[in-house]
Amino acid sequence: MTVEEHVAAGHAALEAGRWEEARNAFEAALAEQETPEALDGIGRALWWLGDTRQSVEYSERAYVEFRRAGDVIRASTTAMSLCVAYVGNFGNHAAARGWIARAERVLQGTDPGPLQGWLWSTRGYVTAELDASLNLLERALRFARETGDVDLELCTLADIGERFVMAGKVQEGLELIDEAMAGTLAGEHTRLDTVVFTCCDMLVACDLAGDLERATQWCRIADRFIRDYGCPFLFATCRTLYGSILVAKGRWAEGEQELASAIRMTENAGPALHAEALARLADLRLRQGRLEEAEELLAMVDDSIVRALPAATVRLARGEPAVAVMTLERRLNLLGERPIEGAPILAMLVEAHIALGDTDAATKIAARLEAESQIQDRRHTGALAILTSGRVAAAKGQVEDAIALLERALDEFVRLDLPLETGRVRLELARGLALRRPELAIAEAKSAFAVFDELGAGGDANEAASLLRSLGITGRTGPKRVGALTKREEEVLSLVGIGLSNPEIAQRLFISRKTAAHHVSNLLAKLGLRNRAEAVAYAARTFGHPSPK
Repeated sequence: MTVEEHVAAGHAALEAGRWEEARNAFEAALAEQETPEALDGIGRALWWLGDTRQSVEYSERAYVEFRRAGDVIRASTTAMSLCVAYVGNFGNHAAARGWIARAERVLQGTDPGPLQGWLWSTRGYVTAELDASLNLLERALRFARETGDVDLELCTLADIGERFVMAGKVQEGLELIDEAMAGTLAGEHTRLDTVVFTCCDMLVACDLAGDLERATQWCRIADRFIRDYGCPFLFATCRTLYGSILVAKGRWAEGEQELASAIRMTENAGPALHAEALARLADLRLRQGRLEEAEELLAMVDDSIVRALPAATVRLARGEPAVAVMTLERRLNLLGERPIEGAPILAMLVEAHIALGDTDAATKIAARLEAESQIQDRRHTGALAILTSGRVAAAKGQVEDAIALLERALDEFVRLDLPLETGRVRLELARGLALRRPELAIAEAKSAFAVFDELGAGGDANEAASLLRSLGITGRTGPKRVGALTKREEEVLSLVGIGLSNPEIAQRLFISRKTAAHHVSNLLAKLGLRNRAEAVAYAARTFGHPSPK
């Protein structure tokens, strides 16, 4: 095949969403001759395959070659793609501003034609000042409707929706997001990357608004696209948020995979993006009951804002509620007039004050959260408000009131389909019922234990098992295990089995070398193995690993 034929095959594969095939075709073209079309094509294929750094390198080379060839339209298009890539993957706003400036400059003296709307849209996307950003985006939207560019219309609608949410126009912004997502996922788009851009805006807007329910509903519909083309949450920011949604929905293995990808994507990139990914993985570790690993992850997070909630959770678990209160109050002060982000902070602050025995302070904060839930009209915030009121009632010894509120909170979390939160409310309800209605307490505690056991929430499962034992229930109430190993030790054994060293295991699992060595030592002792070689053989028998060379 000629270079042109390889490039044509690569473009056909890109259009069909066959990313590996596209990469192979463009690699074959580049092996014959380095052309800007082949460089651009392999950059796009690698972007879809998640190799963002190599994608950017190829795209930058493509831009230079398009310029040298005098193809200003393709050069400008590539520059705009690089602008978005530097923001979404690396948090590098300086590079993004540089690339949109190049995109605009190479077209000076030339009629940009259909590209004009995309220039306005991209410039609006990277403009920090809100009014200026909206002005550019609305100009792009008018252009899209005048020229019939559906992809530009959908992307710009989503961008405007995200900006409205940032400006506090939450309902108005989310309605635009819904419109953009409906058109995109119905197949109105002509470009597959339109799905990426609108989905990313949707996740950011829903995260800002605390609207987990809306995000999960759209992600459920996006599953159809994922089956055919792969994950559309390709930018590091979106991958982090998508991983968090999977975690919230109880899909912890998938969520961890996405968060680990986000951490790798943001290494040596913008510190804010990397910190957010690390903090969200720390939240998963806390859900799993892996307190020390969560602390290790948080130690790598310099940003006090993104680490506030998981750090306070650690302090509560360590029996330091006063430190948790201080951490949470500092975060609330930084939020200022943006209450949509504050509901989880307020809910945990209630827990911390209850742990301190300060029910007066807890009552005031629970009332504030209730007021915020009325303003926001978000089901998740409402569920948190009911739950915190129930906790305050329980702390005050108002048992019947607490039970009634916890039952209401349980209904809300069941509707939201949040398994860990549902299990935790069931456990709190079981504690409240233990003295008055022990048979109902047992039923709720068993349901909670089953949820925790299925998820792998070790700490919560142990608490449920302890309550069941206090209620006279014997039998298996400890979490399921393979042999004597914990779930983390099983993961470490599997990695030992493929020949990884302790430093490599630490890097793979985002833990310290000391913790990796500790896990290896523990699993050797529990399994009665004398050395690493025996562990490799054991792993081969257990997991079917071939022996490492």
